[in-house]
Amino acid sequence: MTSHGSRWEALALRAMMGLPPATVRWLAGRGELHDGQLLEPEVQWMLRIQRMRREPDVATLPIEDGRREILRQTSYVGGEQPIGEVRDLDVPGADGPMHARLYVPDDAPATSPLLVFLHGGGMVYGSLDSHDAVCRVLAERAGVRVLSLDYRLAPEHPFPAGLDDALAGYRWAVEHADELGADPARLAVGGDSAGGYLSAAVALQAAQDGMPCAFQLLVYPVTNWVEQSDSRRMFGEGYYLTQRFIDLAEELYLGDGDRRDPRVSVGLVEAVPVGLAPALVVTAGFDPLRDEGEAYAHLLAESGVDVELKRFPGQIHGFLNVVGVGRTSRAHVEEIADRLRAALVPAQ
Repeated sequence: MTSHGSRWEALALRAMMGLPPATVRWLAGRGELHDGQLLEPEVQWMLRIQRMRREPDVATLPIEDGRREILRQTSYVGGEQPIGEVRDLDVPGADGPMHARLYVPDDAPATSPLLVFLHGGGMVYGSLDSHDAVCRVLAERAGVRVLSLDYRLAPEHPFPAGLDDALAGYRWAVEHADELGADPARLAVGGDSAGGYLSAAVALQAAQDGMPCAFQLLVYPVTNWVEQSDSRRMFGEGYYLTQRFIDLAEELYLGDGDRRDPRVSVGLVEAVPVGLAPALVVTAGFDPLRDEGEAYAHLLAESGVDVELKRFPGQIHGFLNVVGVGRTSRAHVEEIADRLRAALVPAQ
């Protein structure tokens, strides 16, 4: 439950982010141009607010404190989003029951498309609650059911625990589509950051195993733990996701594991399986993970997969969660949801 103090903090942030665009531009300061891209004033203003509040990089905190900080941040920027129905349930993971949450949009037909959603957080942070707001927006805006999976996290459960849970959860959704009110022919998998990596890996495995998968939604996915991209060097400090966070996630999730394993670095897969689902790959211009996400989109396209690559040049990593404050990030998320709808919901 949100405390009285934190509720006021959330309201204050909403007010500051809701100022008129001209005021936001003035408060944000001189426009920030980098790599031929202009940082959106709202994003620049939000980053300035974070610096004024001296909000810590969660990678500098003890793990449990970092998890609470992620939840605090996402709850502030996510707000309270309407949804037709929310149902908590347990589904089989790879090593026992796994918590999940089903979102059903208003006026949903008895059978509708389903997106199996895998949250971001570096395989160390994040939860059903940290991504609750965006799941609600995706479900309502796209007109699809969303099943969010609470897969196991490192360091308690390093690779391949989270991936195994994601695969088990997706397989369960395929086998129990009727119970979820889902159309087996319109099942999709998607997620952001680490969840984008997991979604890509699930889609690859689904194609190899002949499981139905109609679409994959990959939002700023991490796809390559081997090569240091230009965007990692350019944007690894000052734009929310830091190189320190990335390094910590790699250490805790992978340990001494093989970074070239395609189950770890999907961008290094040797052969894209026949029948891989069409993909929407979304990147942010000021994101350390930008280049590897776009490289993966190009790899899929070169392999004959139907791919749409969409970069939001003025955005940063994490914008998918910013649906309750400001205007521009919410508009981008709604655009993503509209593309999801176009891919899964037949035109009327």
